[in-house]
Amino acid sequence: MTAEYRPPERPHVEAHPTGKRLAVLTLTALGVVYGDIGTSPLYTMKEAFSKPEYGLQVDHATVYGFLSLVLWSLILVVSVKYIVFILRADNKGEGGILAMLALLLRSEQLDARKRTILIALGLFGAGLLYGDGIITPAMSVLGAMEGLEVASTRFHAFIVPLSVGIIAGLFLMQRHGTHRVGAFFGPLMLVWFFTIGALGLVEVVHNPSVLVAINPAWGLHFFVTLGPKGFIALGAVVLAVTGAEALYADMGHFGSRPIRTAWFWFVLPALVLNYFGQGSLLLRDASAVENPFFLLAPRALLYPMIAIATAAAIIASQALISGAFSLTQQCIQLGYSPRLTVVHTSAREFGQIYVPEVNGALAVGTILVVLGFRSTSALGAAYGIAVTGTMAITSILYFAICTDRWQMPVGRALALTALFLSVDIAFLGANVIKIVHGGWVPLLLGILLFVMMTSWKRGRDILRERVTDIALPLETFLEDINRKSPVRVSGTAVFMTSESAGVPVVLLHHLKHNKVLHETVILLSITTDDVPEVPRAERVRIEALGQGFFRVIAHYGFMESADVKEVLQKCRDSGIAARPLHTSYYLGREQLIPCRGPWKKDGLSMNIVRKKLFAIMSRNALSATEYFQLPPNRVVELGTQMEF
Repeated sequence: MTAEYRPPERPHVEAHPTGKRLAVLTLTALGVVYGDIGTSPLYTMKEAFSKPEYGLQVDHATVYGFLSLVLWSLILVVSVKYIVFILRADNKGEGGILAMLALLLRSEQLDARKRTILIALGLFGAGLLYGDGIITPAMSVLGAMEGLEVASTRFHAFIVPLSVGIIAGLFLMQRHGTHRVGAFFGPLMLVWFFTIGALGLVEVVHNPSVLVAINPAWGLHFFVTLGPKGFIALGAVVLAVTGAEALYADMGHFGSRPIRTAWFWFVLPALVLNYFGQGSLLLRDASAVENPFFLLAPRALLYPMIAIATAAAIIASQALISGAFSLTQQCIQLGYSPRLTVVHTSAREFGQIYVPEVNGALAVGTILVVLGFRSTSALGAAYGIAVTGTMAITSILYFAICTDRWQMPVGRALALTALFLSVDIAFLGANVIKIVHGGWVPLLLGILLFVMMTSWKRGRDILRERVTDIALPLETFLEDINRKSPVRVSGTAVFMTSESAGVPVVLLHHLKHNKVLHETVILLSITTDDVPEVPRAERVRIEALGQGFFRVIAHYGFMESADVKEVLQKCRDSGIAARPLHTSYYLGREQLIPCRGPWKKDGLSMNIVRKKLFAIMSRNALSATEYFQLPPNRVVELGTQMEF
């Protein structure tokens, strides 16, 4: 007898953990969530005071002003915007820009025009996050390796090769999953934050006058004194808050309370002490501008600091890479990406996945970025655009959630969003002028991915319309079966279809060519709802159609992977004969033929260029057999040509 299949339950993070559990989750969040923002001291001060385009002089007023802007950016952007407000906009515990978009799309208050605008913003923001996933590993690893120049100028020629080697090794390790090394991330980042905080504290003790920069008046004085240069310098200030989006995106893994605890008790104090320590060092020794972060460390600790910085950079990179994998899974489930290989790398930890195609693309992109820019100074412009663009889009989506989902008074929501956007747009404006210096990289990537995602979604919608147009009504088909009584053979046939109405084309082809039907026929549709996960009790809906036919609709959330074995077990529990060794799966594979002239129906349109792009993406999509992990020796594929 075949063992009954029972899929593992997804572990849920407690809403209000306390005591030891809170400590464990806080330590884990420290390693996963704060790797990116935690490594920003590697390059922020160096970028600001060493690049000629900023023109910042190392004097008391300028240093105090810059430190004040960094401090209040951390407070306003991270502490207030993300920690206090954005973390509240969870989609049943899940965060991230696509989770926020899915939450919005469930609102009945949205009209078609507003819905289209929000979808476009959300998808472009997702594209920018992929750009962040390429730039962050390059920026973090280069920043760590540049510490070698402080030890000796002879190491300059080895910085890029070493960075490429570390990045290549990092991406090669992804297939093994992060669960084996994840236990070390938290303790390592705890050591990192303690170290950078301690180094900064030592320098601040030597020159406590630097603490006057806590006064926001120094930030205002910075703008008044420097004028346009002060505004342009915001392009360097924003580097201090890179990684803030990770707070929201990783909320589903840890919950909001551990993320808040880690920020206020560990990350924020360590970052502020280190930045103020670097500022104090610059005022004491202006030549330290070449790399103030590593020059904070005593000479004897330089190499250990480089080693710790490299480990922190790898952790920061890992967080963004894993985030790109999760983002891809959400895109697939929400219908904005073709099927790709999704490998679950841990049997115990939900959400730890590996997507080989995305991993390869990120690896190539990151290495090309390192070889093209070769330093954190050159790469800073590209980094700023990706981060500020995503932040501004998040603020706009948050406004829509406040008004459409939470029914917050428009005036109150507008005032709050205006505060957020005033900072976001200022940062974005300061980075726009750097587009020609590298900011075009994430913008181009965001545009390309936006076109691909929207083309795929639009193409699938058009095909769905085409299938609906030619589909035979189920009642007519069953009447025909009753009248003609085709030969029925033993066993079960599962016809997988994306439509939950009408007769699947593959079933009509099968009956037309083979002249037989199985005793039991299951019409299986797998749909993705705009929620992170669907309760197991509500997942499968079975409808008996008569004459051995059953309509089965399985619902999954955008953070879940469809499990056909689970669905068939539900069918068996309901009395449907669907034994694994006596079940065959019938799949349709369309050969798409793009036709000139736009398709126009029910508001859908698509030009020939996007049609061809969609056809290429469709040909290269993972087959349903592989994606749903169907037994290959039980699968029959029937092809059909379709013009669109």
